Amino acid sequence: MKIASVTLNRRSRAFLVRLGRTIHPFPFARCRPSPSSRDPVASVQVDPELASEGFTYVLRSGAEGSVVAEQVLDYNRDPSYLRDLLVYQLTLEAKKRIERSGLSRREIIRRLGTSATQFYRLIDPANTTKTVDQMLCLLSVLDCDVRFVVRARSGPSSPRATSS
Repeated sequence: MKIASVTLNRRSRAFLVRLGRTIHPFPFARCRPSPSSRDPVASVQVDPELASEGFTYVLRSGAEGSVVAEQVLDYNRDPSYLRDLLVYQLTLEAKKRIERSGLSRREIIRRLGTSATQFYRLIDPANTTKTVDQMLCLLSVLDCDVRFVVRARSGPSSPRATSS
């Protein structure tokens, strides 16, 4: 995802990153090297060398750091990003299971009731248009039992939450 802009919010000690229509905070504490009051951010810009999918900041001391959009989305627990990450992980697991299953690709395609083209889209990790449902169907054909565990997080309920 392309970063449209990035600005500083020195008061909240965070970068404000515009991804699409939303602005996500990213705290200085998550950066390496970390800006501080003794070594503040001198400049920040969307980095064209990172294909505008990251930004680079320079501290007064000359130290430089970069942050990519995925770090920002992960910190903010963006639902779309987390869904894409889940589909990606399911895809990698399906690819491993296909190799171990002993089933021919033709047999898997037949059991799925789909085309060869669609099957190859499903096992392509770069394809972001597939759904969790499609991946669950594929894993089911491969005799896998997929379970999701839902539990409360141990930390604050939101990355923006503050303690008083």
